[in-house]
Amino acid sequence: MEGLYVINLRANSSAIISAHQFLNPIPSKFTILRSMQQTHMLNHSPFKQFSVSSMKAQQVEISAGLASVSDAGISDKDALKLKEWEVGMFQDEIAASQGIKIRRRPPTGPPLHYVGPFEFHLQNEGNTPRDVLEEIVWHKDIEVSQMKERKPLSMLKKLLDNAPPVRDFVGALKAANSRTGVPGLIAEVKKASPSRGVLREDFDPIQIAKAYEKGGAACLSVLTDEKFFQGSFENLEAIRNSGVQCPLLCKEFVVDAWQIYYARVKGADAVLLIAAVLPDLDIKYMIKLCKLLGLAALVEVHDEREMDRVLAIQGIELVGINNRDLGTFKVDISNTKKLLEGERGERIREKGIIVVGESGLFTPADIAYVQGAGVRAVLVGESIVKQKDPTAGIVELFGKDIAS
Repeated sequence: MEGLYVINLRANSSAIISAHQFLNPIPSKFTILRSMQQTHMLNHSPFKQFSVSSMKAQQVEISAGLASVSDAGISDKDALKLKEWEVGMFQDEIAASQGIKIRRRPPTGPPLHYVGPFEFHLQNEGNTPRDVLEEIVWHKDIEVSQMKERKPLSMLKKLLDNAPPVRDFVGALKAANSRTGVPGLIAEVKKASPSRGVLREDFDPIQIAKAYEKGGAACLSVLTDEKFFQGSFENLEAIRNSGVQCPLLCKEFVVDAWQIYYARVKGADAVLLIAAVLPDLDIKYMIKLCKLLGLAALVEVHDEREMDRVLAIQGIELVGINNRDLGTFKVDISNTKKLLEGERGERIREKGIIVVGESGLFTPADIAYVQGAGVRAVLVGESIVKQKDPTAGIVELFGKDIAS
């Protein structure tokens, strides 16, 4: 039987390894278990309300424990993966305390690479995504880890010197809104979605992007997720190099700062940050990183709690209200009005934040409705990308020509 090694992460001590069956060399697969004391602390109030300092303390403990792991003969690479997994578990606890229901990764155990005698247990309890967004995030977490190995951050930072200059995404939306009297259009280059399947069989991203620009789009949104939306970073790069002048939003499910650097290298002028996925600390850090790189950040919310979280964060210029329930994928554009009423609407106006309406916008009446609620820009994909002539589709959407 394969050796079982247990790293017991106790609340007030470094990680320690005890060998229940000592084999030489030590197997590459082993299992991590929390002590009963730590599990109790994680599951019962008030210990669920982790502070940032407590998470950092846990990270220090785990780092200290890596020495013991190394001494036991486990490679530095494996030890680092273990550390990343454990830190991720604490991130999920912090996220849950902020009302975030999306779990960053399967919660019941370490990565499958480390599963030992408990394989059946881990594959059948808690490792099923609760909704489509969680499935996307779990896949994205693995995908980004693999991409980071192929293109380390040090490589991306060198490539930044050759990246095309950043264009003013926010300024373009403001100018379009002022010129046309209707919300500035962020037209989405999207081939497919999990809820609708393939939207356009004859999908040519450059041709669609140019049709959008001709139709008066202020900015473009380019889907870069491959598995669920059939997009790619290559599409983003190709559109940027095609001569299209509209600023580009990288429509990606960001779970790691590495993706922001990669988006910039590929020619993005803005990135999407989803409050349903990212804890406050991540959003704050990523907002600062975007400013450092010159990028705009569109922070997306879906409900009142997410809006309140985002409004408490300094430096946010763009807030997107997604009218689609990411669990059920049902759409209700009255969600926009609900989130912009009363005190929240006042705070948004005081902060000078531009609100972007997202999802469920198909007619001039829909555009007028969200504009009346306080929206100054809209992000639209399905209703125009499916049109034989996307340029004409924009005229139908707004009820007038917004290009002139």
